[in-house]
Amino acid sequence: TDAGSQKDRVVTEEEWLQKWEMGNIGFHKEQGHPLLQKYLDVLLNGRSGLRIFFPLCGKAVEMKWLADMGHSVVGVEVSEQALKEFFAEHSLPYREEPVPEISGAKKLQSTSGNISLYCCSIYDLSSSIVGKFDGVWDRGALVAVNPCDRQRYISLMITLMEKNSSYLLVTVSYDPNKHKGPPFYVPESEIKSLFG
Repeated sequence: TDAGSQKDRVVTEEEWLQKWEMGNIGFHKEQGHPLLQKYLDVLLNGRSGLRIFFPLCGKAVEMKWLADMGHSVVGVEVSEQALKEFFAEHSLPYREEPVPEISGAKKLQSTSGNISLYCCSIYDLSSSIVGKFDGVWDRGALVAVNPCDRQRYISLMITLMEKNSSYLLVTVSYDPNKHKGPPFYVPESEIKSLFG
């Protein structure tokens, strides 16, 4: 089971922005993801007040859900529209500020301070900017990252994780020769080799 015709596929930042503009966001789940609810105890591991990272967060409803439980949520998303829709749909007031370390980037932060969403490329982030995390909810990020960027993505994610952090990953399994992605097919063997 290799990645078939997908390995050279590249989806540009512009294409992702266009998906948001056109409302072509079939990947967004209005009710939140059932696997996060099912495996929440694995992510939290009996801990409270965690810092949880949402890579390529879109307007994931789980961000508010976890923040309401007392966790601190940080997300990153290239689409400012997605982030603004998140705050609007949850009637959450927020403030916007530039991110001095990243040219053109913005941070949208709930006025309560427990949700901080960065509008920029994930590859512009580093632990010196966003800190480290106790948990990662990767529901649609690894499978959205261009196959040629997976190693770069995972290397970044590893630098953002605290020593005892939990990483909850959702992938999709299908014949990669029948669908060009995204979501991309990431075989279990590759996940094991990427994360080590």
